[in-house]
Formats: sequence, structure tokens, C-alpha cells
Amino acid sequence: MNGRLPQERSAAQLLSDFGAPPATKPGARRSRRSGPERINRPIAPRRGRARPGEGWAPVEAPMAVYQAATSEIGGLFPLLAANGIPAVGARIGYDTLSGGAFYAHPIEWVTRYRLCANPNIVIFGEPGRGKSSTVVAILLRMMLFGIKTLISGDVKGEYTPMLRALGITPIALGRGSSARLNALDLGPLRSRWGTWAVSRQREELAGVLGRWTKLLVALAEAQGYRPTVTDEAVLSTVLRRLVGVDDGYTQLRTVTIPDVQRELTEPDDALWTTTRFADRRQFLDTLRPITDALGNLINGPLAGLFDQETNFTLDWDAPVQSMDLSLLRSRGDQAIAVALTCLGSWSSMVTDLQDDGEIRIVVRDEVWRQMRLGLRAVQAVDSDLRLSRAERKIQILVMHKPSDPLSVGAAGSQEVAIAKDLLALCSTRILFGQSTRVADELAEDFALSEREQQVTTGWAMERTGRALWKIENHPGYKVQTVLSRTERQIFDTNAQLRTRPRESAATDGSIGLNRQPRRPR
Repeated sequence: MNGRLPQERSAAQLLSDFGAPPATKPGARRSRRSGPERINRPIAPRRGRARPGEGWAPVEAPMAVYQAATSEIGGLFPLLAANGIPAVGARIGYDTLSGGAFYAHPIEWVTRYRLCANPNIVIFGEPGRGKSSTVVAILLRMMLFGIKTLISGDVKGEYTPMLRALGITPIALGRGSSARLNALDLGPLRSRWGTWAVSRQREELAGVLGRWTKLLVALAEAQGYRPTVTDEAVLSTVLRRLVGVDDGYTQLRTVTIPDVQRELTEPDDALWTTTRFADRRQFLDTLRPITDALGNLINGPLAGLFDQETNFTLDWDAPVQSMDLSLLRSRGDQAIAVALTCLGSWSSMVTDLQDDGEIRIVVRDEVWRQMRLGLRAVQAVDSDLRLSRAERKIQILVMHKPSDPLSVGAAGSQEVAIAKDLLALCSTRILFGQSTRVADELAEDFALSEREQQVTTGWAMERTGRALWKIENHPGYKVQTVLSRTERQIFDTNAQLRTRPRESAATDGSIGLNRQPRRPR
């Protein structure tokens, strides 16, 4: 060793040692300055080249253009931040902080990347902030990964344009529609009953009967009656008798709500004896409240919708199915709430019995309407959310503000306590623009930082489709949903506001919107 320090290498020597420098155009002028050659030198005019895609600017920009291999870019610009969400699933839009694309796949977030504990999603936002558009974008783009969707009650008909664009006719319930849905429909259970062993038959039937009992109890509770344990025991016995399981039948019989109500009003001796009543009169007097509650349902605003046999067949090979309830709005909020409860129980049962192993998204729009029916309705939603991982479902709850689930009962009641805990069962929270008062509630419920709270009241209010994506304990992501031209046409929920009224709209002598009064003849 000669004891001399090694000579320092220039940038050009480093680049030549670890990778050939990028080739320059022939004839390029070399710097006349003395000293080491400058590698990263400007190669474009100060305004850029006046050609598309060349970065031309009308004024001179005090910046230089540099060339370097991608292997060295990380060292030259070490402060560039990448998106922390893995690029898997549906491409929703872009993260405005990093500029990178934002992807969503709740199942992969749970199973592969361990970002959250469950795949459920809850969405909050004022009307017109882009909630429905983002939900439809998620559904449409997740179809590319083979994930199917069941919209369990489209209250406003917002998802119907997407279904029609896919060539699918939604099932409409309500005024003018011939579709009927039996809330106690057996679904796939009837066709598969004969292929199962006795143990499997007992297990599946016990689950279905338990779900039916909870549904009937919730519907009775919606009429203002608090069912008792005795009521539930009698309903379970009646359902077993009607379905024929105790008669040794090889095939199950169809059961409807009027059948149950008829058994309660006209019990035979075997029924009141089996349920341990002293006589027939005691049976009738004890069961009178729940019998009348079911009778009001049959003869009330939902008469003919859920008390007959199902007259349609769902195509489970279709990428999406929807129950359109927009025709029920004229029958009142309680009618819509009862319909959502029936659809929720029915959709849960039929999807549970689908053993194809596929992942399904279940959309619950304005679920707070259903939970206002009472404790049993809140417990039904709570149960579905807790079983989402085991049943391979992604439950999406769409609401306006955090106080929606808290309006299901009196302050301090059991309904409110369970409803408040529902938010903890949704690991992914998508928060669209909100007023300051509502944002304070969100910050308290989801432990938002001051900066995240300002995002919901400021940045998210400036443009439709902006939302703070909060995935459990991870920092929030400022995501802008991006829609194509075709998607914007399909997802346009304001189309009816721009529709000109027809001539018949003002036949009563009034002047319609955007119309001039006709001159008298």
C-alpha cells in the first residue's frame, strides 16, 4: 500500500460504473466550461418544445429537465412518497397526497395484507357528495375480479341505471309491479334438501327457522308490540309444523306470513297442547298481540308484497341483482323499513345457502330506516356484520351522518347501544363532505385527527367524489373518485332534476318549471 487516499470519483464515473449513462443526441453541444462534465444538463428549451406532450409553456419556466435511469431516481429524489395501500382490487381514483392510483379490495386487505379486521364498509356523506357514484364504481369494478353483488333494497332507484346498462332488469316491488317476494321463502334450501344427509338437513333447517322467527318477531315489533320469549317459542313451533319437517316429509312445504297468522288465530288442540297452554282460550289471549301485529302487516300498506309466494327467480350467475323499492315511497317510511327488513332476512338466507364459495357484496342503502323498527331489526344487522368474514361477504352500509343509527330508539336504550357499536364492525370508513357539526361527531366516533377532520369539512366539500378513506387505525387517505364519461352518465343521480316536465304536468292551470304560460285564445 502506498498510503495515499483513493481519488474521488465524479458523478459521470459513478454512473458509468453502475450503469451506462443515457445516450445523448448526436451533434449535441458540449459544455465549454472547464472542469468535470455535467451529466444532468437541460436538453429542452426553457419553454419546452411546442409539440403535444412535450411540456410546452407560454412563459419561460425557471426549471431544468434532467435524464436519469429509474434505478437512480430514488436516490436523486428521496422525498417522493408512495401510496401505502397495495395496488390490488378495484381502481377507485387517485390519492391526492401522493398522486398515485388508489385501489380497494376489502377482502385482500383482511386476508393478505392484514390492514383491517373485517371487510365491511360504512359510508357517510351529505346528499350530492358522490356516495352513490363511489358505491356503484366499487361494485362495477369489483366485477372484473368475479365478485358479485346483491343490492338488498334500492330505496331511491339509484342503482337501476347500472343494472340496465349491464342488460339486467332489476326486481321492482311496489306500485304497478307484479313481482312478489315471500319473506319466508325457502330459496335454495328446497332444491338441495334431498341431497343432504339428515344431520345436514337438521343443521340448515334450524338456521332457517331461527332466521324466520327473528324476522316475524321484528315485524311484530315494528307494529309497536314487544314480543316475549313465549311468542318466539310458539312461532318456532308453528313454523316447524307448517314446513312439514315433523311429518316425515321428504320435501319441504312453502310457508307464507298469512299461513303463520292463520295458525295463530285458528289453533288446533295439538298446537296449544304442545306449547303447554292450559286451554285454547289461554293460547288465543296470550298470542293475541303478535297475531294482530302480523295481521296488520298482511292487511296494511304492504299487503300483497310479502305475503304471497315468490313469483320470480334470481339469476345467481348474473354479476349483480337488485331489489328496487323506489315504487314504495308513496306508502310511507314504515312500509320501506318493513320492506328492508324482509329483504335483509331473505337476502341473508339465500346468500348463506350459496355454497359456490364466491365472494359477494351486499349493499344496504339507508340501513337506518330498517333499524328504526326496533331491537330485533338492529340485532339482525349486527349479526350480518359479525358473520361477514365467515360468509365471505362485504357488507356496505350507506348513511348520511353518524346520528342516523342513534335514532333507532331512546337515549340509553339497548337499541342505541348496539347501533353505536355497528360502526366498530366496519373497518373501512369512507367519509365524504360534511358540515362542521357532523364532522365533530365523525371525529369523536372514528378518532379522527384535527387535520383529517378538516379534510371532511374543507377539501371534501370542494368537489364531488372527494372522500377521506379511513382504514381502521391507519392514517386517512384523501381520495378523488374518477369516473369515465360512460360512468358519469350511468351514475348521474341528478338527472331527474334536469329533466324538463312533460306537457301534462301543468294541465291543472299551474305553470311548470322552465315553461312559459300559454296565451289565452
